[in-house]
Amino acid sequence: MLSRSIVVQSLRSIRDRFFDTRRQINEQNDVQETVDDVTGASLDNLSVDMQFLIMTFLSPQDLCRLGGTSTYWRSMVRDPVLWKYFLLRDMPLWQSFDHLSVPRVKLSGSTVLYDSQMQFDHDYMAEYLRICPDCRNQWRHQPSSTFESVTSFFQSLVPVSEPQFAMFGPGLEQLEISLMTKIMTSPDLLPIAGIPHRQIDGIGSGISFKHKDQHRFNIVTLYSTNRTERERARLEHLSLRSKLFVYQEDSESSIPLSLNPMFNQVCQAMNGFIFVANAETERGADREWEEERAQIRVMLEEPEVGAVSRPILVLSCVSRESADRHRIPCVTVAHQLQLSLLSNPWMVQDTNAETLTGLLDGIDWLLKHSGVKL
Repeated sequence: MLSRSIVVQSLRSIRDRFFDTRRQINEQNDVQETVDDVTGASLDNLSVDMQFLIMTFLSPQDLCRLGGTSTYWRSMVRDPVLWKYFLLRDMPLWQSFDHLSVPRVKLSGSTVLYDSQMQFDHDYMAEYLRICPDCRNQWRHQPSSTFESVTSFFQSLVPVSEPQFAMFGPGLEQLEISLMTKIMTSPDLLPIAGIPHRQIDGIGSGISFKHKDQHRFNIVTLYSTNRTERERARLEHLSLRSKLFVYQEDSESSIPLSLNPMFNQVCQAMNGFIFVANAETERGADREWEEERAQIRVMLEEPEVGAVSRPILVLSCVSRESADRHRIPCVTVAHQLQLSLLSNPWMVQDTNAETLTGLLDGIDWLLKHSGVKL
């Protein structure tokens, strides 16, 4: 973590430069002024250490407002070292990232490169405000233009078919609590709107849910194998090849080469994908990340299946949250899965299988990027 002392040192240098400039101006104009008197307000006269401490408790919006109060505070609030500190401090705690808000700072493994390994060559204030979830939500809820409102009105007159999403990934099978079972038994969150009888080449078309009492969508759950084998693998911590994919012959590698032709037609009918990642820190080695990256790549790059317009929602899922159970930050999940290399719209959302926290935020994003007006 970028040390607080480095931030204070940077802020102190800004303060000193500000006073030097003020002193030179006053000397030229023969104005007598106490060096430590900036604007006369008590906040301005506090020590730099105390000013920095106060800023650590302010929201990004409040910091920007503070920067608009005076020339002094504009200089302090614009300090890139300050915002780099906030970015590295807060980024592992944010519960969602998408293809528009992926961090542009360098990442290495599961950690961010700090201090001497990173140069201050970014506008860290702009970067923070661009990817901070609170700021993104504020921009999302700003009134749209008249053109957008008219366009939305005409789009609402066009009937939208029930979108379908294919759900797959190791988080469906490795976690102690079954995410899909929890979704199906939580009518207060996502009421079941129907279990269709139609089939797609003998494969069930999934379950339809009703979101916010108005939007219906269908989830087709694609497990790696049958229930008995999945449960045995989970209890014995075994690694199974997923039958969704085709692998190199005469090889024990779990890295898929292509999608099983049996599922081609099913996936072609999808409007988007949901990949459930295991975000528990007890998960396996880097080999599993490589396998999951390949699964996503194969699904999205398969001809006629993963068109670039189809979004993929990554649920960074744990069984439950507790003081002694930690999760892998979603920014790390995004990095390990190399999502920034995808052409498709994507989002990573922290999700709790026990409470389904974060699920609706992810569904909102997925429906929106699938063309459903919320």
